[in-house]
Amino acid sequence: MDLITTTTDLAAACSRLAQHKVITVDTEFLRETTYYPLLCVVQMASPDEAVVIDTLAPGIDLKPFFDLMGNEAVLKVFHAARQDIEIVWHQSGTIPHPIFDTQVAAMVLGYGDSIAYDQLVERVTGHRPDKTHRFTDWSRRPLTPEQMHYAISDVTHLRDVFAALDADLKKRGRSDWVSEEMEVLTSPRTYDFHPERAWERLKSRVRKPKELAVLMEVAAWREQEAQSRDVPRSRVLKDDAVGDIATHAPTSLERLANLRSLPKGFDRSKWGSDIIAAVQRGLARDHATLPKIERPRGSSNGAATVELLKVLLRMTSERHAVASKVIATVDDLDQIAADDHADVAALHGWRRELFGEAALALKHGRLALAIEKGRVIRVDRT
Repeated sequence: MDLITTTTDLAAACSRLAQHKVITVDTEFLRETTYYPLLCVVQMASPDEAVVIDTLAPGIDLKPFFDLMGNEAVLKVFHAARQDIEIVWHQSGTIPHPIFDTQVAAMVLGYGDSIAYDQLVERVTGHRPDKTHRFTDWSRRPLTPEQMHYAISDVTHLRDVFAALDADLKKRGRSDWVSEEMEVLTSPRTYDFHPERAWERLKSRVRKPKELAVLMEVAAWREQEAQSRDVPRSRVLKDDAVGDIATHAPTSLERLANLRSLPKGFDRSKWGSDIIAAVQRGLARDHATLPKIERPRGSSNGAATVELLKVLLRMTSERHAVASKVIATVDDLDQIAADDHADVAALHGWRRELFGEAALALKHGRLALAIEKGRVIRVDRT
């Protein structure tokens, strides 16, 4: 077990790891008090060794690690890779590639939706990982022997999990399904998040173009402020407050002060006038340039179609032993119910073959669902 604290040792370790076709990778980071995650530790393993990199060691240059992440000759295996990739992308402008995400592979193989790492390890290998240090403060130094052991076990168990899942995927002919998902996971567009798109992640139910315009401007302002100060979005303004501002569109500090979702005295802070300016920018926007607001589907027929599609999805998931979440989301089903040509993942590639075609057939009456001996079955009506 090696703890790497210098650039020289890191370069040597990455050179050794680069000789292997497959390595496993994990990171430990903190993001509770910052906008951008603070990378504290990286652990990697090959069939021959396992190393822990102290990314906070004075003077260490992580370039050899970032170069290894971009090495096309080495497959990098992660579990739930999105946040790990986001950190590498933010710090280096490099997207790890090629990669294999064991959480996605597990969903494709029927282990359930977004299975946790320790549960997957136990189901695949029989080992029960120690979870004691999952929520430890990885920024504190020195790292303890217990933390080191925890970090190393993450990537050594991952070797066995990868080997088992990869073999099962090949046996079932589903390797291409995972490869398709990895291309999305390693696309820069997945991580290139612009403030003007910040409104998309909010669950606020705006109903009017005016409300949407204000929501877009206030959410963009909050995103820029959080990025520039490197603090979590909620430290600037909580989500419910953003939605409240969008609904009421206060154009003066007095009206802003009347919103219950804002902390007392917020209107008198520097941010008060910034928010008023954002509201005014929203009110001045041309409604013709705004995204279309999705109207709630009041039709009972539409709602019934979605419910039937849910049954079909569950049946498909169980029949093929694939997690329903990886086949289609509820939003996918809503869009399919409204539009045969909806641009959703469920109507493309292997998902269309597995579920999408049947979903359209059910929607148009070419396929029916029935119960036989207590089980839901499909009945072709052609």
